[in-house]
Amino acid sequence: MIHQLRNRSFYLVFAADIVLFAASLIMAYVVRFSFVIPQVAINEIKGVLPWLLIVKSLTFFSMGVYKGMWRYTSISDAWRLFRATVLSTLVIMAGLTLFNRFHGYPRSVFVADSIFTLFLCGSSRAGIRLLYAYRHRLKVFAGGASGSESPARRTRLIIIGAGDAADKMIREIQGNERSRYEVVCCVDDSPGKHGRDLLGVPIRGPIDRLPSLVERMQAAEVLIAMPSVNPERLRGIVSICEKAGVPFKTLPSLSSLIDGRVTVNDLRAVSLEDLLGRPPVKLNQDDIGLYLTGKKVMVTGGGGSIGSELCRQIARFKPAQIVVVDAHEFNLYRIELELRNALKVVAVCPVLGRVQDRRLMHRVFQSHRPDAVFHAAAYKHVPMIELNPWEAILNNVQGSRVMMDLSEEHGVERFVLVSTDKAVRPTNVMGASKRMAEILLQSRVAGKTRFMAVRFGNVLGSSGSVVPLFKRQIAAGGPVTVTHAEMTRYFMLIPEACQLILQAGSMGQGGEIFILEMGTPVKIDDMARDLIRLSGKEPDRDIQIVYTGLRPGEKLYEELITQGEGITATIHEKIMVLRRNDRLANSPEHSQELRRTFDSLIEAAASFDAPRVKATLRAAIPEYVPSDAGSIV
Repeated sequence: MIHQLRNRSFYLVFAADIVLFAASLIMAYVVRFSFVIPQVAINEIKGVLPWLLIVKSLTFFSMGVYKGMWRYTSISDAWRLFRATVLSTLVIMAGLTLFNRFHGYPRSVFVADSIFTLFLCGSSRAGIRLLYAYRHRLKVFAGGASGSESPARRTRLIIIGAGDAADKMIREIQGNERSRYEVVCCVDDSPGKHGRDLLGVPIRGPIDRLPSLVERMQAAEVLIAMPSVNPERLRGIVSICEKAGVPFKTLPSLSSLIDGRVTVNDLRAVSLEDLLGRPPVKLNQDDIGLYLTGKKVMVTGGGGSIGSELCRQIARFKPAQIVVVDAHEFNLYRIELELRNALKVVAVCPVLGRVQDRRLMHRVFQSHRPDAVFHAAAYKHVPMIELNPWEAILNNVQGSRVMMDLSEEHGVERFVLVSTDKAVRPTNVMGASKRMAEILLQSRVAGKTRFMAVRFGNVLGSSGSVVPLFKRQIAAGGPVTVTHAEMTRYFMLIPEACQLILQAGSMGQGGEIFILEMGTPVKIDDMARDLIRLSGKEPDRDIQIVYTGLRPGEKLYEELITQGEGITATIHEKIMVLRRNDRLANSPEHSQELRRTFDSLIEAAASFDAPRVKATLRAAIPEYVPSDAGSIV
């Protein structure tokens, strides 16, 4: 309320309302006495008016009627105005009944007064909003607008869609005097909207007519305001926009915007993520909060694409501390800075080091005592690991073993291993090393620490993803290199993957491998062609696509489960689970065999013996089929 008193506009609004309160009472008496007010009624007005002004002013102020800005008057402002009007009328009538038993005052006058108050105060606010919305046109009509402010000098915009998103966008543009846009038309496929207006903007259709409308309206840009459109339809709309020959942009989904508010700053180019069309994830926030809120959380590989997003998602749940471990100095610095400054996480501990360094990790666990560990540190570039297979063992296998041992030793409540679909029937060392980490996890005897893994496919835009490579190749003029025309991969978005990791972490009881629902596999060739079109070029004409053949260790198709693993559903629609074989996990013979395999792998890695690394992995993982690729030494 103090802020309101410091605002000069408040006093103008307040003074105007005082005048309208008085006018409402006088109009009520005029109507009551058929436009001829007797002297006795004039005396009644003089007697009650001061008290009416005081009661209404205090009621309107205390109920927040003056918090809103006139130029942005909304339904919520109208509702506050209605409540304040009704309450003030009831208070006045109650006061007259209590002190005067309503003697000499017509009750109908105060009912009419409340109606006039609501009408006059509401009309004044609506009038100001309309004035701000159309002030540019009024300036031009009056000849007082400068050339820089004239709508003729703005970018003429056509909006595709005539729903809520278009409504919000038009309001933002019309209410912003510095907006560089002028909305000239909306285009929609719904026949019921054709020929109608949306906030004064004509609606035309169908969308297929966009090229001719762009030419007729002399539009310079197109906005796709259909945040819920499916990817197939979006591809068609993008194709129509390309035919129109003007730049086009889109909006993020309304669910990703704070309070559903859309601004010009949210406009962006259509991206591959839009065409992928992953639906939003529904999380059980309470379950996740139970093991994250107020707890100490460690994220290994926290500077990477998955690890850093995990840190961002975890920060939303207000942990007591986030311990970020990463071997890459700059990545660690970047996520630490973001957590402290942008996400306001007070207790951030950046640890520069490698997860296989048992002495360092022991000191970290001893100092910070994490309650939950998300292990996302891993080498994952398939061809690179084929050339350096020992590094996959030291980092992906030994590093995972160290983190599991220390988590158990220091009483960590939950340990979540971030795995990959390449662990299923692996044909490369990277996938085999991640499968080995899963086997080590599932061999743990159930205890205080709940061990679980989360397995999913490729993450769009992550480090090592094919998308950044394609973008660089397109920027260079091509060619775009695709390994095989029929190669497919499962894809999901980084935030979606991390949200599901957190959800799976709340569900694990120990020994499970959770599998994220990846949807329909996407052809890499289609992705390359979509990216070329989004860059404003045509595949095979402006940018050539060259097929280079499968690289060592690569599959044509990826899988999420091995036949016979026994996948079952969970309470979350996007998460499935593979439960461990407790009989095998508790078998002393199995534990001894696994220990011998692990020791042999570490010895082979320490001596850089690539053939022995692959042979040992093959013995431990019968479904693993090694490639014939040689190592660098």
